[in-house]
Amino acid sequence: MRKERILAINPGSTSTKIAVYDDETPLFVKVIDHSKEELAPFKEIFDQYEYRKELVLKTMEENGVSRSTLTAVVSRGGLLPPVPAGAFEVNDDIVWQLHYNPQNEHASNLGAPIGKAIADELGLKAYIYDPVTVDEMDDIAKVSGLPEMRRKSLGHPLNMRAAAHKYAAECGVPYEKMNLIIAHLGGGITISYHQQGRMIDMVSDEEGPFSPERTGGLPLFQVLEMATDGRDFKTLYKYVKTKGGLMGHLGTNDARAVEKMIAEGDRHAALIYEAMAHNISKFIGGLATVARGKVDAIIITGGIAHSKMFTAWIEERVSFIAPVKIIPGENEMESLVNGTLRVLRGQETVNPFTRVERP
Repeated sequence: MRKERILAINPGSTSTKIAVYDDETPLFVKVIDHSKEELAPFKEIFDQYEYRKELVLKTMEENGVSRSTLTAVVSRGGLLPPVPAGAFEVNDDIVWQLHYNPQNEHASNLGAPIGKAIADELGLKAYIYDPVTVDEMDDIAKVSGLPEMRRKSLGHPLNMRAAAHKYAAECGVPYEKMNLIIAHLGGGITISYHQQGRMIDMVSDEEGPFSPERTGGLPLFQVLEMATDGRDFKTLYKYVKTKGGLMGHLGTNDARAVEKMIAEGDRHAALIYEAMAHNISKFIGGLATVARGKVDAIIITGGIAHSKMFTAWIEERVSFIAPVKIIPGENEMESLVNGTLRVLRGQETVNPFTRVERP
């Protein structure tokens, strides 16, 4: 079997992550931070295209990797319309969609165009894998209490499915033959139920537990009062996305800082921190009902999964449902590469994509 050398590109709002792997082994992984001043000259997201592309090429050169040695390129998927899970070969329709008609503006929309440009110059294929808009939810799971509102599948599918594949490999059972509940614990917290290889239900960060900086679901009538007090949508959106959760209650979005407060005897910090675990556990329990109780494992992943204190609070509440497996970290670059390797090795096939025009 030939060795694959894969370039992985992950553009974020304030950083660009770049890595090259030989099969599953990283040659280098770099995170390049971007200050507000650095990005200020770029009015639109796509104005950063050349700047970020050159940064990728320069980083490869600085780390002694010739682009001519690559065998494939993979990028973080941007905000496409709802798509199935898995791999997509980046074509002109994907590039058009992310440039002219994405679901939302975000730096991740640059990944596929940059990846395709580099791959095209080398006669290689470029891929994206498990973009944030993966939607495999059953129709029944999308029904809300208002006919004009549908529940959406917006979460952390890249890390969730990577954790699922890792756990399945450890068990020696195909992912497609397991029922798993997976909680991603990061700046945002989302929880999903995977039935026989499909992510059929999802608790998004706008309706689920509060997180280090997001409010999660809130008492509806109080939200209606807040929404009619004169503040506009953008102000309220930023408020619930960045000023809620631990940040709102304790003035920090850093779980490590909260644990330090608790160690120093702060009883209020202990209450709020355990309340976050309490809420996560409730939603895990809710998804267990979707599985009719037939759950092979509950997987806890994401950055906060490094905390033994926090994961213990969850485990003591949900371990009666199924065994709890802790797979800490977000592992985005590794996840992108492993997904691409499954395609290159014939273990998965790529999904088709056709552009969705503006209405």
